Amino acid sequence: MQETIKPKEPGQKEITFKKGGLHETTGTPADEKIPSSKIAAALAGRYGRKGKEQALFMKNVLKR
Repeated sequence: MQETIKPKEPGQKEITFKKGGLHETTGTPADEKIPSSKIAAALAGRYGRKGKEQALFMKNVLKR
């Protein structure tokens, strides 16, 4: 399922992403919170480039 974040300031673009993508990449069930150890592993690149990008997006854009 695609989700969109609207721009907050003029000149910014909409951000579209797949909700739950990091859960899929880390193998965490959708109804559970992703453990901090898996987030750290994703940020370190242990889940591949896609997992690292998803973790950075979560950390910097979504700010959970």
